Amino acid sequence: MRREEPDGRGHTRGPDGLGHGHAGASGPVGGGRAGARTRLRGRRRRHSPLRRRSDAVEAWTTLAVAVLLFLGAPLAGVAAAWWAHDAARAVAAVERADRHRVRAEVVGRPPGSPTPARSGGEHTARAKVRWGEPGREARTAVARVPAAARHGDRVDVWFDSRGRAVPPPPDRATVWQHTLTVGAAATGGAATLVLLVHSAVRRVALRRRLAEWEREWARLGPEWTRRRA
Repeated sequence: MRREEPDGRGHTRGPDGLGHGHAGASGPVGGGRAGARTRLRGRRRRHSPLRRRSDAVEAWTTLAVAVLLFLGAPLAGVAAAWWAHDAARAVAAVERADRHRVRAEVVGRPPGSPTPARSGGEHTARAKVRWGEPGREARTAVARVPAAARHGDRVDVWFDSRGRAVPPPPDRATVWQHTLTVGAAATGGAATLVLLVHSAVRRVALRRRLAEWEREWARLGPEWTRRRA
């Protein structure tokens, strides 16, 4: 029987010629690392003496703010846009039922007519128009027409059931523009409100944290001072 001989590096060589680890080595290789990771996880689970309730409140508030910004605010915008779209469609339907369009001729501009304004996506100006209906004599009225219209041009003008000149009812593009505007405004407003509330909570948490630290220092400061003295 051959004896195991040391090879000079803390290892022994057996009968098979292969080196073996140093006697007294504990466990498999890497056991020390696993133990260190276990101790580290245990330390993380321990309650930090510097952690206050205000820290936990601020951490949960930050999580809630993230959820509200990325989910709550867009959902609020979608809900507001949905409501605005339905309301705008209802108003457009009522106006289409109450208003009618006539083809009229521009016969002049009223004296002292104001500066052209923007209505229905284009610049308009007040002008005197004339149109005729079958079986009736020609009628005249003052209505808004495109700002570029000249004397003798024929334009479309709208009147309500009372014969008053009114803007045209909203079309699909106008309805969708109103919908997107309301949705974007609601999303931005909700996000702004969330950020304002978060800022207020952070200020309150900071005040409480400072007050808690002052109380702890008032309790422990004299003891530390005596020890150092």
